Amino acid sequence: MANTPSIPSHTKAWVYSQYGNIEENLKFDTNVPTPHPKEDQVLIKVVAAALNPVDIKRALGHFKDIDSHLPTVPGYDVSGVVVSVGDQVKKFKVGDEVYGDINEITLDHPKIFGSVAEYTVAEEKVLAHKPSNFSFVQAASLPLAIITAYQGLERIEFSSGKSILVLGGAGGVGSLVIQLAKHVFEASRIAATASTTKLEFLKKLGADLAIDYTKENYEQLSEKFDVVYDAVGDSERAVKALKKGGKL
Repeated sequence: MANTPSIPSHTKAWVYSQYGNIEENLKFDTNVPTPHPKEDQVLIKVVAAALNPVDIKRALGHFKDIDSHLPTVPGYDVSGVVVSVGDQVKKFKVGDEVYGDINEITLDHPKIFGSVAEYTVAEEKVLAHKPSNFSFVQAASLPLAIITAYQGLERIEFSSGKSILVLGGAGGVGSLVIQLAKHVFEASRIAATASTTKLEFLKKLGADLAIDYTKENYEQLSEKFDVVYDAVGDSERAVKALKKGGKL
C-alpha cells in the first residue's frame, strides 16, 4: 500500500452516538482513529463535504433497521486529495483530486465513517477525478444529488423527444434534472416550477417554460407532459399534469 508519511493516527470528525435530534447529538471529536483503506479503497484528505436530507433522516433513526452501527460520522458526498491507496487501486494515485458519493448503496448499511471528517475512505469505483474547472466545494455538492436526478430519469425510461415537468426545478436535485433532461436525454420540452425570484435561473438551466408556483397551479395548465419529476413531494397534484400514459 502506497502511503505518505504525514497521515496522522487520529483525525478530527463530527460524530453522533445515538439517534435523535442531530443538533444535540452531533459532537466534534478531535481524537477519532484515522480509517485505513482496504485493498480496493483510497484514503482521502477531505477538502469539502456535503450533507443531504438522507443524513438527517439517518441520524433521526428512520433507517436504523438497515443502518450501520453507531457511533457514526455522517456525510455521503466528498471531495479531496488522495493520500493513500490500496494495493488493488488502479485509477488513482497519491495526490489525485477526487470527488464522489462514498456509499455505493444509499441506505443499506452505509459507511460508519462518512465524509464530515478530516480524512475518510472510499472504494475506487465510487470516485471520479475532480474536473479542473470545479472547485472542491462545487464538486462535493454534486454526487448524491446528481445520482438521484439521473437514476430517476433512468428509472422512468426517459428518452429523446419526451417532454418533462420538473417540480422544484431550482433545488439541488431539480436543477440537475433540468440539465440532464436537456443535454443528456435530449428532452423535446422542459417545464419547471420555482418561486418568482428563481424563474430566470430555470431558463438559464435550460427550461423552456418557467412556472411561478406562487401564482400558477401547474396542474391546471392545458399543456400536459410525458413525465413529471417531483422533487418536492406533491404527487397528488402532479399526476394531473401528466399526459395519458405518462409517468411520475
